[in-house]
Amino acid sequence: MDRRTFMAGSATATAGALAVFGGATPSSADEAAGAGSGGDHVRSVTAITQVFGSGQKLVAVAVEYDTDIDGSTLSTSTFTVTDRTVTKVYANRTAGLTQRGRHGRYVIVELSPDDTAAALWVTGQGSGTAPTDGSGSGSGDSGGGVGEGGPGVGDTTPGGTIVAAKATLTQTGTVTTTRGTRYAADSTALSTDAVVNLIVDDFQQFSFADPATGQTLKYNLFIPKNYDPRRRYPLVLFMHDASVVNVATEGPLVQGLGAVCWASPEDQARHESFVLAPEYGSVVVDDTYEPSTLFDATANLVESVTRHYSIDPNRRYTTGQSMGAMMSLGLTIKYPDLFAAAFIVAGQWPEAKVAPLAQKKLWVLVSADDTKAYPGEQAIMEVIQEQGTQVSTALWDGQSTAAEFAADVRTMTAQRTPVNFSAFKTGTTVPSGSTTSAHMGTWQIAYTIPGIRDWIMRQSM
Repeated sequence: MDRRTFMAGSATATAGALAVFGGATPSSADEAAGAGSGGDHVRSVTAITQVFGSGQKLVAVAVEYDTDIDGSTLSTSTFTVTDRTVTKVYANRTAGLTQRGRHGRYVIVELSPDDTAAALWVTGQGSGTAPTDGSGSGSGDSGGGVGEGGPGVGDTTPGGTIVAAKATLTQTGTVTTTRGTRYAADSTALSTDAVVNLIVDDFQQFSFADPATGQTLKYNLFIPKNYDPRRRYPLVLFMHDASVVNVATEGPLVQGLGAVCWASPEDQARHESFVLAPEYGSVVVDDTYEPSTLFDATANLVESVTRHYSIDPNRRYTTGQSMGAMMSLGLTIKYPDLFAAAFIVAGQWPEAKVAPLAQKKLWVLVSADDTKAYPGEQAIMEVIQEQGTQVSTALWDGQSTAAEFAADVRTMTAQRTPVNFSAFKTGTTVPSGSTTSAHMGTWQIAYTIPGIRDWIMRQSM
């Protein structure tokens, strides 16, 4: 698949252009020139980004030389990157990350994702932290009654910012080609001139004009790499929280893992599927539970995409965090034939209206110290259990390892109930010293657990 460049400004995504250093075509003459500094032989410098639970980060820089580089001669002292910690340096044949380097014209300089300067998705108090204005939406744990503690329906105030992926790099050690030519250290600072956004670049951006509501929805769509219209594919709808409102079309992709995890190479190898991620220009629903027409426009968008591509209407799924979780619950109730299953992350719906959920397949995940979503989801479980629905429940440690989470999932799925309700133990979703709320901390972990996604994908109407 062709990779597109994507440079993001504070609230606007723009295309990054690839500039070429020197402009010369690689040749034996270039190699013979050997004498001179490394900077004389650099052809491009590309920033590489990756999305984590807390958002997109700049994790590496790819330096393209005019000929293949011997990776065995490289070390973390060969390059410095301004305000960043270099963790690994190796050669590669492409401008991408790999577990094991190989001789090639690209030198990959990996950087610590824990650096402050790594964060490209920034909310009110930094990467992945809760905005001070409560813009985690009505499902937040900021206190307040119905309609309080978050922005109201129609609010267009962005709660987060996308920072442009840029880095400045210096070759501080010798780089040796596979033919033995040595490119000496060079004090010239090189700035990135292009960006590769892992997984994010695999989505396409579109706009849907809904004749029924008069609304226009911008959205991101991942189409399976080997899409064959003769086959039927599942579709996953991801809906973001209010911090992503009116940021940029790509906002739902960079704010965290809720959309991109389903499109990862690992997930697609297990479950080829479409992934749909709308970007809402305003808050769709708040604690009054009276959504705007963007709510119905979303259902119409799902139907439109289903008609346009070869999508199995019996294997459509919804997921979302906070506002997006509330929308998933509301849409599942109002449109009972729209989704085969839902993954609800830190959101609630009025208990007087949730009885229809007793007929649905749900995985609900929340933090026990989320003061709104946790009691709200407990109330939903009580209602559907009164309707006769079997529910598996569990308390998990939010700091568990991947293996421990996998075991937790297996324990729950072994009970073979249509609804799974898991909660993170109090105090386990927020890292020590972080200002992130337990509410927002929930989805920074939730979408790192592949076993839940596997369970969702096994469900059908």
